[in-house]
Amino acid sequence: MQSALVSRLGLGLFAAAAPVLAFAKPAMGEMEKQPLNLHAIAMFFIFVLLTLGITYWAASRTKSTSDFYTAGGGITGFQNGLAIAGDYMSAATLLGLTAMMYMQGVDAYIYMIAFFVGWPIILFLMAERLRNLGKFTFADITSYRLNQGKVRTMAAVSSLVVVCFYLVAQMVGAGQLIKLLFGLDYTIALFVVGALMMVYVTFGGMVATTWVQIIKACMLLIGGTTVMLLGFSQFGFSFEELTNRAMEVHKLGTKLLAPGSLLADPVTAISLGLGLMFGTAGLPHILMRFFTVTDAKEARKSVLYASGIVAYFFNVIALMGLCAILIVGTNPQFFEGGEIGGKVIGGGNMIAMHLAQAVGGNLLLGFLSAVAFATILAVVAGLALAGASAISHDIYSRVIMKGKASEKTELKVSKFATIGLGIVAIFLGMAFEKMNVAFMVALAFGVAASANFPVLIMSMYWKDLTTRGALAGGYIGLFSAVTFVVLSKSVWVDVLGFASPIFPYTQPALFSMPLAFLATIVVSLLDKSAEAQNEREAFGDQYVRAQTGVGAATAASH
Repeated sequence: MQSALVSRLGLGLFAAAAPVLAFAKPAMGEMEKQPLNLHAIAMFFIFVLLTLGITYWAASRTKSTSDFYTAGGGITGFQNGLAIAGDYMSAATLLGLTAMMYMQGVDAYIYMIAFFVGWPIILFLMAERLRNLGKFTFADITSYRLNQGKVRTMAAVSSLVVVCFYLVAQMVGAGQLIKLLFGLDYTIALFVVGALMMVYVTFGGMVATTWVQIIKACMLLIGGTTVMLLGFSQFGFSFEELTNRAMEVHKLGTKLLAPGSLLADPVTAISLGLGLMFGTAGLPHILMRFFTVTDAKEARKSVLYASGIVAYFFNVIALMGLCAILIVGTNPQFFEGGEIGGKVIGGGNMIAMHLAQAVGGNLLLGFLSAVAFATILAVVAGLALAGASAISHDIYSRVIMKGKASEKTELKVSKFATIGLGIVAIFLGMAFEKMNVAFMVALAFGVAASANFPVLIMSMYWKDLTTRGALAGGYIGLFSAVTFVVLSKSVWVDVLGFASPIFPYTQPALFSMPLAFLATIVVSLLDKSAEAQNEREAFGDQYVRAQTGVGAATAASH
């Protein structure tokens, strides 16, 4: 039961943190294979053996589709909060945000806040209703009183787009990190991550995924806090002394604590903020997490715990980045050729690892390396589970079989879908090895904020929503977000090689999300069909259940 919850949470967290990886990604291409890190390998094997033991235990408890998708709805609010936080605090967060703080200063903190502000929306507007209305996926809610086949298909397609782009970004990051930290070949690293993910999800389902996330979250909190405290202690735990000395040596000088170095264009900054904020509330792997708790009260608790843990960790990361400016940035041993200010050994993403080595030696470096690897495994498992549920529960069971598929068959389809997604992820990781993943991450958040969030929030709160309106909003949000990203500099110039972008901004949410809302509202209001009238009348029943949870327990057990 508990593993199901973790798995879903894991998916959502990576989704939220992936954009950080996008900004840190260019440095990844500079990574060279390093000598074997024996401490990291030893700790990595301990973690893998521990998680395989959990998977073996979880497999004996995963008998039904409810167990596989949602850990039987038996996860507590605290466990779920820790698992959600584990998903959110990915390797991209640890490595990418530390590097961004080291290079860009306070703009990285603005970025962290943009990640964080999606949680109050989920807490106050969505968590309780998600738990009361849903069963396994967020498509259960969007299609609650609408045409099941059409709306589920639309929701499943947008979910798979989000999952695939996050999965690719994660796999590319995994291959590059492992090549650096363990001295393994990139392709072998992809197969290791893919194979372990398939084992976790196929055999242990949400129970195994959840507990892997919880263990990883605890390891990440311990590792990050230890590095931060050891670094911060060198400045007498004085934030004033740390920042003053950092401004003296950093290339930005006093602008280190002034905004504008990363998000100079206000339109891009607003669009990025909207995408990260509402994208978090539209990520299928995060939304899945709320079906793993026992009731709506525990769903609210899990968001509260996750918010506190994530907020704490982001501040740890910010302090690590500032400490690294002085501890790593002024130490020639961390630069190629011993030239301070030159190319960082291993690329910019390794700032956190170099800081760990500087303050805690090879043992702390090994522990943090193993944590980074564990994070990747857990997040990829969560993404795979969200993708598998969209294929088996929404498309196969509800659309193709029209709800007549047996639990045993649906479970089998889920496991085949997981294996299929794992294979696809490995090959996509190989195909995109040299490519900047920024556009994939922007696309994932843009799609989540533009295709998933508008239809989901309107289905919960607006009685006039109709099937035609939901389809119009969902598909227009999906295609406009994809189109804007393709026509932006991230793809049009950097990938396709054209001289200048057609769409001037790199973040689509400010433009594609209003289009989705507008299409949903206009088409719904113009729909005067008998079917639409019935859908409006059915809102009363949905509203009562969303508020009270009457019938939710029964639905979750079927």
